[in-house]
Amino acid sequence: MAEEENVNGNIDEDLPDNNEKSQKKSAKYDSGAADLEKVTDYAEEKEISTQNFAGAISAIGDQRNKEALEKQAREKELLKVSIKKEDVDLIVREMEISRTIAERTLREYHGNVVNALIALTN
Repeated sequence: MAEEENVNGNIDEDLPDNNEKSQKKSAKYDSGAADLEKVTDYAEEKEISTQNFAGAISAIGDQRNKEALEKQAREKELLKVSIKKEDVDLIVREMEISRTIAERTLREYHGNVVNALIALTN
């Protein structure tokens, strides 16, 4: 009977090892779920205040207005550049592009036909 007790004792000892392994596996999976809970709790706690939101909208609006003013100033500068009709016709004919694109490119390069053609080919 002593042998039977040892055999039974060995079997009983094996069972706790298996339980420990399964507990370790479930603990790994549970720790991942706990980490996920921490992240979602943090995201839920974080609130967007209306003042910050209004400030962001205002900053975006200011940036767009600034860009629009810069673009207007650039367009006024480009309109001051004098270009020749023959140069525009040459660019339209050779590059097969619209007249407005040819005029704009020519103005951006201060009426220099060669530089405008090089820019259009690149």
